[in-house]
Amino acid sequence: MAHPTIACLDLEGVLVPEIWINVAERTGIAALRRTTRDEPDYDKLMRGRLAILDEHKLGLPDIQAVIDGMAPLDGAVGFLDWLRSRTQVIILSDTFAQFAQPLMRKLGWPTLFCHSLEVEPAGRIAGYRLRIEDGKRKAVEALHAINFHVVAAGDSYNDTSMLKAADAGILFRPPANVTTDFPQFPVTTTYDELEAAFVRGSAGAIAPS
Repeated sequence: MAHPTIACLDLEGVLVPEIWINVAERTGIAALRRTTRDEPDYDKLMRGRLAILDEHKLGLPDIQAVIDGMAPLDGAVGFLDWLRSRTQVIILSDTFAQFAQPLMRKLGWPTLFCHSLEVEPAGRIAGYRLRIEDGKRKAVEALHAINFHVVAAGDSYNDTSMLKAADAGILFRPPANVTTDFPQFPVTTTYDELEAAFVRGSAGAIAPS
């Protein structure tokens, strides 16, 4: 008997814009434009971000003000509704619970596994706590352990271990460097293409439109 299919999605770059790029544009701090598309070492990336926030005296309320003004990518809500009507969906993200809530509301409250921030009473972001190291890959492996067939999609370096672990891994609008470094994954650029890739990767378990 075939195993049931479950879908795993990255959040930023797949369903919503990159939060830190929006913060960079709102604040004018160009250094905050660096994301996991540019820096594979997530700890190095986050330590750099927090140092920049301290330097400019920016705290969690400043970041949340930017996020409140963000909207899902065009077509993302329709795609997510399509996928959730056909199979269970888990969003596996390296964002933080304190950042994600307004965006989850706009996406219809899908299931999200992510990390958390350490925030001082005055709003300064003092640090962050990873739920687990390499959590995206380990989530896929745990789903395999309970007999799920996993189809996953992401766009950045920090998604690639998840895509490798999945039964079918898909890149969605990746930068050229990720495409070059990981040629084994099919590349999609529209939600129609992503839907078709999920249908193919599900071995027939997900019905097409």
